Amino acid sequence: MNLPANLPSPRPFRVDVPQEALDDLRARLAATRWPAELPGTGWSRGVPVGYLKGLAAYWADGYDWRAQEAALNAHPQFLTTVDGQNLHFLQVRSPEPAATPLLLLHGWPGSVADFLDVLGPLSDPRAHGGDPAHAFHLVVPSLPGFGFSTPLAGPGMDAAAMARVCAGLMETLGYERYGVQGYDTGSWIAPHLGRQHPDRVIGIHVNALLAFPSGAEGETDGLTETEQRRRQAMRGFNDGYLRCNSKRPQTVGYALTDSPVGQLAWMVEKFKELTEPADGLPEDGIDRDRILTQVSLYWLTGTAVSAAQIYYEEITANARPESATTPADTDTRGSVPTAVLVSAHDVTVRRWAERDHHIVRWTELGRAGHFLSMEAPDLLVTDLRAFFATLT
Repeated sequence: MNLPANLPSPRPFRVDVPQEALDDLRARLAATRWPAELPGTGWSRGVPVGYLKGLAAYWADGYDWRAQEAALNAHPQFLTTVDGQNLHFLQVRSPEPAATPLLLLHGWPGSVADFLDVLGPLSDPRAHGGDPAHAFHLVVPSLPGFGFSTPLAGPGMDAAAMARVCAGLMETLGYERYGVQGYDTGSWIAPHLGRQHPDRVIGIHVNALLAFPSGAEGETDGLTETEQRRRQAMRGFNDGYLRCNSKRPQTVGYALTDSPVGQLAWMVEKFKELTEPADGLPEDGIDRDRILTQVSLYWLTGTAVSAAQIYYEEITANARPESATTPADTDTRGSVPTAVLVSAHDVTVRRWAERDHHIVRWTELGRAGHFLSMEAPDLLVTDLRAFFATLT
């Protein structure tokens, strides 16, 4: 595969949401029609009305979008176009000249804001009590269809296509060799990058990786108790959500795009289910303002539909089983060294992951959840440094 040629130079970008959009959001929140609720069901049938009313009220009158906007604008941002796809990204250069270029790939319901707490420690370890030899030049794109990387150029933007766009971005920036870190959707894209460009990708680091049984005889024999538990959890992992997004993303998107409370409920349920502690509230795992920044980015950019298309492309358009959210080209096991970081919430079974990826490092944390860069940024930073120190 040839990298795109004659790519345009990136243009500086700043987030600057018009005040009218924020006023419209508050008006819509105030005009919400709230549904009835069966008493005594808690979170078992979805997000409780009482909890969501409180969170929506805070979003309208307590949350400060301008402060969060300033936090994003504290880092250099750019827009470019790769293969016809508009792409927004943060570029945080390290003060260390020999720093390793590193691409950070978010998931859903996330954004570039996922990584705000790790940008400083990764790019400038000297200033954060770390070894300057472990510094990274960081590139953090909004994935195609997410946030400011819109509109989608057209159908077919699956994980492999997103990998090609990301490779084009790194070429635009002049990075001939680089590492990749990804979780969730990013953990689908990162292995494709390694398969497409094994001469350019130094190493792949993933968390929240999914690997499923292939149906081969004996592949479930001898699973440990932990692996059996993960296999059971995998069977119902995000099932209803995956079905909606992978089958009818456009239809689901009307409600999410028209109602901020609908968007809030759809997203906050994932933060509840995928964070630790399992019996806590979403804000017990991730700061409430950070959660609302994620929701606000989707709302203010109107990207509920376009961000959901990756599920349709991966599962329905590629005619793959709904459980098979691993790279489609697993018949060609990647050669790029890969590290897997497993949180307490993850459902990753090692033998199936090793079947599909060239895994050289496996770390079981025993704590934290799906969103490590927000829940436990220090753990992610430590493992990233340790892994890439062995490669560069």
